[in-house]
Amino acid sequence: MSYTTDKNDPKLKEGQQNETGQHDIYLILSEEERAKGFVRPLRFSYIHVGRSLKAFKGIYKMLDENERKKYPKYVAIMTVLTNEDGSFKGGTYVTQEEFNAWKNEELIGGCNTVTTMSRPLAETYARDPFIE
Repeated sequence: MSYTTDKNDPKLKEGQQNETGQHDIYLILSEEERAKGFVRPLRFSYIHVGRSLKAFKGIYKMLDENERKKYPKYVAIMTVLTNEDGSFKGGTYVTQEEFNAWKNEELIGGCNTVTTMSRPLAETYARDPFIE
């Protein structure tokens, strides 16, 4: 495993192509940038627990038979944004799995695997969790 501070490094686009499922190179912030401090706690490992669907405010619409034919992957449109009066402003299509997880207040997509990171990578995500 290696690191780069160059967001345009062509190796970053290669993705997870080795047998371990890990990247061969990771984007990190410079030592100077990481030394400025962290906006999130410094963690060297985390567990993939999944994501919550609590952002869905409710069911905007269950898809009818014709809509299901047009969009076979989806079963409903969930309200994500509302106007000041509480009316629908925006939403997202959801699969049956996502709908069930929302209805049952469960997390979705987690595998409960522990991922451990090196210090430069952990410091990078603690400083800038949304680095791209």
